[in-house]
Amino acid sequence: MNLNSRLFDRIRVKPEQKQAARPDLPPCDHPGCRLAGEFRAPMGRLREGEYFCFCLEHVREYNASYNYFNGMSPEAVARYQRDALVGHRPTWSMGGAHAGAGYGTDRDDRSRTADPSGMYRRGGRRYSCEEPPQRRYGIAALQALDQLGLDDSADADAIRTRYKDLVKRLHPDANGGDRSNEGKLREIIRAYHYLRSVRAS
Repeated sequence: MNLNSRLFDRIRVKPEQKQAARPDLPPCDHPGCRLAGEFRAPMGRLREGEYFCFCLEHVREYNASYNYFNGMSPEAVARYQRDALVGHRPTWSMGGAHAGAGYGTDRDDRSRTADPSGMYRRGGRRYSCEEPPQRRYGIAALQALDQLGLDDSADADAIRTRYKDLVKRLHPDANGGDRSNEGKLREIIRAYHYLRSVRAS
């Protein structure tokens, strides 16, 4: 590139003009500056949402020296950065006794896939595919089981068998048209349908 070319002589550069103060903008917050403060700059830690108003020159100077963590110890900075990962909200471990222990910390169980969140454990014991967890029922399901005369150890086959047996015994057609057990029969049918909906969900 030839800097002595006559093309360069024709290039005009507009001289830099000082920014005039505008009445609709606040003045620059830098001491002694009379220019318009059209650029916002954060005031710093513990003053979130508050801003200085600077002119272009002083906002550049301020941003070059700005440090949000100024005055904090390295431990406090590390703690702040760790909490920032979850938006400074409290968190709790999931699962049982070993929850949150980290990847591969089970020394006696290294052959299995790591379970860092402890989702597949209950009481320190990991579930396997061959051994499904015993079903737990809520209060409403336990009341429905009680209507059928069963406890929480009953599986789907036991519930179905018990339901059919009770319907055969309580239905008016099986009792020569006797409708005295209709209320009990309605409760049995309602309980069975509720248990079916719980199993389906």
